[in-house]
Amino acid sequence: MSDMLKNPRFGTSVAGKRIVVIGAGSIGEGMGNGKAASLLYAAQGGQVLCVDRNEAAAQQTADQIAAQGGVAYALAGDVTEAEQVNKIIQACDDYWGGLDILHFNVGTSRPFGVMDTELDEWQQTFATNVESAFLLTKAALPMLEQDGGGAIVYISSLAAIRGGPYAYVSYEASKAALCRFAQSVALEYASRGVRANTILPGTIDTPHVKAFISPDADAAQLSKTRSAMVPMRRQGTAWDVAEAALFLASDAAGYITGIDLPVDGGLSKVFTQ
Repeated sequence: MSDMLKNPRFGTSVAGKRIVVIGAGSIGEGMGNGKAASLLYAAQGGQVLCVDRNEAAAQQTADQIAAQGGVAYALAGDVTEAEQVNKIIQACDDYWGGLDILHFNVGTSRPFGVMDTELDEWQQTFATNVESAFLLTKAALPMLEQDGGGAIVYISSLAAIRGGPYAYVSYEASKAALCRFAQSVALEYASRGVRANTILPGTIDTPHVKAFISPDADAAQLSKTRSAMVPMRRQGTAWDVAEAALFLASDAAGYITGIDLPVDGGLSKVFTQ
């Protein structure tokens, strides 16, 4: 085997990397995007701090990693609160003496159009989907820089760049803002060794979809309807999103920063009026 093929830079390993996953729990049965990312990072050798607003959900993810021989800690935190954000990032320093990867997987949905959206609902959506990313990034950047650089992966949504079958004005606007924020971070810190990229999941089969988009829908019919919208004729899974995140977080993507990567089975390329 050549030296090139032996070089870990040419793989997607995150072995030895210190990683914090924000939104690492799952809100119900099944596999959420944050949980899948946590498990995959750990399976690839990363040390993972599993953070979630729901302490039990964070602990469940950390326990599953530990049961499979990985290294993980669980921590509860509300990332819309600056004080709690600082405690989360400080925990990375306390556990490992630093941070290599910040994975942001936080989001809330409010199914209303302009006239049905109240100002406080709009503000709460932006606080969760955008302001928390700002707080976490600002807290994490000095630590990411101190050891020569690192990576940030933001989970946005395909709704950031195109409309869908639902009226979600605050969600769509906030996810678009998250993408633009990530690009600003990427450009500002490109020369400092910190990369920042965004993933745009399309129709992904997660507990969040069942709980917030169609809680009363028949699961089989919902899956059939959503799958029919996608050129690949299937919904994505949390693992599809996690694999993309693993690539962007790893050294294999060492020359990639500031991108919005759709993980959508081709849905973003379908013409809509």
